[in-house]
Amino acid sequence: MLIVNTCGFIEPAREESLATLQDLAETLTPSQRLIAAGCWAQRDPELLLEAIPQLDAVIGTRSWHQIVPLVERLLASPAQPLRTLAAGAMALPEAVGAPGYALSGASAFLKIADGCSRRCAFCAIPLIKGDAVSRPIPAILEDARALQAQGVLELNLIAQDTTHYGHDLGMKEGLATLLEQLVAAVPDIPWIRVLYAFPGYITARLIDVLAAHPQLLPYVDIPLQHAHPAVLRRMNRPADLGWVRRTVATLRERLPGVALRTTFIVGFPGETDEEFETLLDFVEELAFDRVGAFIYSAEPGTAAAALPDDIPLEVKEARREALMVAQQAISLRANLALVGQRLPVLLEGAGDGLTVGRTYRDAPEIDGLVLIGGEHACNRLATVEIIDATVYDLFGELV
Repeated sequence: MLIVNTCGFIEPAREESLATLQDLAETLTPSQRLIAAGCWAQRDPELLLEAIPQLDAVIGTRSWHQIVPLVERLLASPAQPLRTLAAGAMALPEAVGAPGYALSGASAFLKIADGCSRRCAFCAIPLIKGDAVSRPIPAILEDARALQAQGVLELNLIAQDTTHYGHDLGMKEGLATLLEQLVAAVPDIPWIRVLYAFPGYITARLIDVLAAHPQLLPYVDIPLQHAHPAVLRRMNRPADLGWVRRTVATLRERLPGVALRTTFIVGFPGETDEEFETLLDFVEELAFDRVGAFIYSAEPGTAAAALPDDIPLEVKEARREALMVAQQAISLRANLALVGQRLPVLLEGAGDGLTVGRTYRDAPEIDGLVLIGGEHACNRLATVEIIDATVYDLFGELV
C-alpha cells in the first residue's frame, strides 16, 4: 500500500506531490495500491484522479481517521477508485483514539489545533481544512506525557495559528494557559518550542509565560508576509508595523538571546518597486535571525486569485533573490556572534566523521544545523563550543 500525503498549499508543493504520484504510478506492481491523501486530495480529488489513472483512492485531510477502513475496502475490492472526502470540521486525534504527534528521534511535533479561522487573501488553508479547531488541554497533556515517557527532549507545538489556540473553546489566553500547564506536566522535557504565531496576538501575558519558564525556548516564529501597510491590507493581514517593532523590542528585552523567525511573500498583486524597497528596509532594520521568502502564486478560490497577477515571474524571482541576499548578511552576522560561545545542542545524527545537531535557535527541518567533528552518541543534549559559522550553519566542538 503506497500512501502519498499531498500538499495543496502552493503551486510548487502541488507540482512536487504530482511528480511523486506519477513516479510511483509508473512502477506499480499488480499487488500494490496507490492512495493520494492530504490537502491536495481534499481540495482537487477529481483533478488527481484524472491526472493519475492508476490511483486507487483519494482521502482528504478531514477524513484521515478513515484511512484504515479505506485500506480494508481497497484490499477487498480494488477495481473502483474510492473517495473519502468529508466536508465537515477537522476530526481531532482524540476523537478517533489516535495520538496527535509525530516523533523523530528525540524531537516531536505536537499538534495543538488544526484548521485556520483567519482569511488571508492569498491562503487556501481555510478552504482545505476549515476553521480552527483546538484540541482540549487534557488531550494535549496526555500526548506530551506519552512523549516524555519515550524520552523526547524537544516538543514543537504546531497549528496553523498557535496564538489562536483556545478561542473556539472560550479561552481568552489559551496558548499562555496551555504552556503553563504543559511545563508542569512534562518537567523532564527540556525544550518546548512554539511555532506559527500570528502578528498582533503575542500578548503581554504570553511573553511573561515564555520568560518565566526555561523549558520554553526563546524562539519566536511570526510569519509577517510583508512590511508595507498597503500590501498587508491587500493581503487582509495585520498592517500595524508599529506593533511589530514594539513587540520585537519587547521580546529581545524579555527573552535574552531570543531567535526571531519570519516569512515574507514577494510579488503579491500590485506590489510596486517602492513597496518592495520598504520590505527590504524593514528586514535590514529588524534584523530577524531567520527569514523564509516565497514567490506569490495565485491559489484558486482565494480572494487574491481575483486580483490581476501583474508581477512578471522574473521580477518575483529577482525580488526573492534580493531579499534573501539581504537576509544572508544579517544571518551571517548573527551566527558569527555565536563563535566562542558554549551552547546546548540536540545531537541528532552521526556519520562520515561528523555529528549533526541543532541549537535552540534552529527549529527542525526549517533552520540551520550544527556540524561537529567526530561521531558521537546522539538523541541527547550536549554542550558544544561554536568555533565557526556560515550563513545558515554553525561548526562546533563537543565540550
